[in-house]
Amino acid sequence: MENTSSSVFDILIWVGAIVSLVGFFGLVWCIFRVMRAKRANLSEEDMRAVLQNVLPLNLGALFLSVIGLMMVVIGIFLG
Repeated sequence: MENTSSSVFDILIWVGAIVSLVGFFGLVWCIFRVMRAKRANLSEEDMRAVLQNVLPLNLGALFLSVIGLMMVVIGIFLG
């Protein structure tokens, strides 16, 4: 008989995949935000302001992606 219950490591893998996808979509959003600002031909000061606002979000999204991928790897190795 097969054991159909999910182990903690299966849950860790799926949660890690979801966290990683949230981070990935955050990175894509940051890219589109900067592309839109670049197309708008903003002045240097306005472009700096946009980049200063996007940078923390970009780093946070990258952090989420890395943490999610680490959760997936740990779930695979220990599962």
